[in-house]
Amino acid sequence: MAARPGGSAPTPTAGRPVPVWSEWLSTVVRLGLAVVWGWAGLAKVSDPAEAAQAVRAYEILPEGLVKPIGYGLPFLELALALLLVIGLGVRLVAGVSAVLLLVFIAGIASAWARGISIDCGCFGGGGHVDESKTEYLQEILRDTGFLLLSGWLLWRPRTRFSVDGWLAG
Repeated sequence: MAARPGGSAPTPTAGRPVPVWSEWLSTVVRLGLAVVWGWAGLAKVSDPAEAAQAVRAYEILPEGLVKPIGYGLPFLELALALLLVIGLGVRLVAGVSAVLLLVFIAGIASAWARGISIDCGCFGGGGHVDESKTEYLQEILRDTGFLLLSGWLLWRPRTRFSVDGWLAG
């Protein structure tokens, strides 16, 4: 599809032009979210037992699910990061990111509401901590910010320097 006059490009879903600045902003958002997922995954992948302990500390899941989730989550986060870096399936990855972030926010809120003192383990570590070391509000606000980035990509998935763009040709 050719770019339209006035610095906008057509979008196949709505038939209306997408401003060029929107593609650039979406590119920054896509890469920023990739850094977040990459950082989270890399912080946990080297110590899967610690990641499982962080999952266990929430006291939500049955013990039979703690290890599979604790061991698997870092790889999911790294896969999301990789897909975002290359720009493949941006809208789908943004949707998966949004769901995962909603689960994280709900888990943190649940621990807070039940009076469980934990470090979220979002970027490594995790597990029980002294009550004075909990940061639930900051963690929820941070994840809400990441959720907003995912929402932006759900709305505006077209980005520069992406496999999606190359495939759309």
